[in-house]
Amino acid sequence: MRWLDRDCVFFFSTLNWGVPRKLGQHFLVRDRILEQLAVAACGEHTPRIIEIGSGRGALTRYLLPRTDELHALELDRSLASYLRKKFEVEPKLRVHEAEVLATDLTQWGPAAIAGNLPYYITSPIIDKFVRLDANFPRAVFLMQWEVAERLLADPGSRNYGYLTVSTRLVCEVELVCKVPSAAFVPPPEVESGAVLLRRKAGAPGGFNELLRFVSRCFRHKRKTLRNNLRDFYGEQIDALPEAQLRAEQLSIAQFINLYERLSGMYTGES
Repeated sequence: MRWLDRDCVFFFSTLNWGVPRKLGQHFLVRDRILEQLAVAACGEHTPRIIEIGSGRGALTRYLLPRTDELHALELDRSLASYLRKKFEVEPKLRVHEAEVLATDLTQWGPAAIAGNLPYYITSPIIDKFVRLDANFPRAVFLMQWEVAERLLADPGSRNYGYLTVSTRLVCEVELVCKVPSAAFVPPPEVESGAVLLRRKAGAPGGFNELLRFVSRCFRHKRKTLRNNLRDFYGEQIDALPEAQLRAEQLSIAQFINLYERLSGMYTGES
């Protein structure tokens, strides 16, 4: 696996795991995995890193030797204060009290993004990355294993769905490592997976409309494309060779091709 040696945002939260913050925090503590994630995000060195959800700074100490500038985004005020105290003699580190979905990730310039994603906002965070441009060439996300399986799924499998397709329209997806619950303190009830999203050279044209089309295709996952798309494209959908297929049976290339053929036939309102 090749890692891009350029500006990097490492987007890594050791806090929420599928539940609100007040219900518990799970800190990744296994050094071997922390080092593996730092290498995956930054290679040997990268000029700039943004770590979101820095927690107690377990990963921060692995990132600092690999960068010239580290912006640590931490929503918890007490933890942000703890980080400032713990690394007070480290000139590379800037600590910001911030929440990822409310943060402009473009403000630090071209970067990669990575993170340990709370289950209840995993999809919005991935969607936020997908909608960024070529200035953000890669992401390394640690997430609940079942979500990682969805990103890695092949057409025709039960895990293949909207999240798979929307991500793979613009990214190549690779598994970095699987992380057992025992690597966290306290251990969560689920296992995790770290996934690399590497942005492709060029996103398809009309990307936002293409995502809306994919969403329509998966509107009712077990129904055929004819049933899911007729409200939007009328009876013209019946003549298409894919009409009897379900969305989960289409490859990424087939989605793009079908969208291009149907783009001039739209008759619906939503």
